Formats: sequence, C-alpha cells, structure tokens
Amino acid sequence: MMYPFMTLNDDTEITHSEMKQDGSVKVYIETPDEKRGFRNATCWLPMYRWENNGYSWLEMQYIRQLVFRNMELIMEYSQKGGIVNADNP
Repeated sequence: MMYPFMTLNDDTEITHSEMKQDGSVKVYIETPDEKRGFRNATCWLPMYRWENNGYSWLEMQYIRQLVFRNMELIMEYSQKGGIVNADNP
C-alpha cells in the first residue's frame, strides 16, 4: 500500500509504502509531463537507493534533498499508516 506524503506546486506527488519486514520503505515521486505522461523516481529508505525515470540531474538534486530532509518523518509515518493516521493512537 502507498500512502500520500506531499504534493508540490508543480503537481509532483510524493508517496511512500508501509515499512517492510526488512525495515525498508519505498518512496515514489511522480510528476505530470505533457510530452511523456509522467516522470518518476523511486527511493528505497533507509538505504537511500534511487531509480530515476525522466528527471534531469538538477531536478533529481532537488528531489533527493527533499526526501533526505524528510526521511525521519517518512520512516515514522510508514509504521503508522501514513501521515493521515499518524496522530491516531
């Protein structure tokens, strides 16, 4: 299951999975693109392993920094059913 995390001004969606049994979390980033339909990237936390499908080097620098700065929150929310359920006991 993928949980919404953040939507950027350019309609980029950032979602994440629940924490897997091995402690990993999949973070998926997707941006609408008029020419290709969508550009996307996947990051596996906490290993911080990336797959890029269509973003420029500069765009990836921004995305990597954004995910890195939010890694602790994403890891926490992945264990609580996403940000929507994070405050519910």
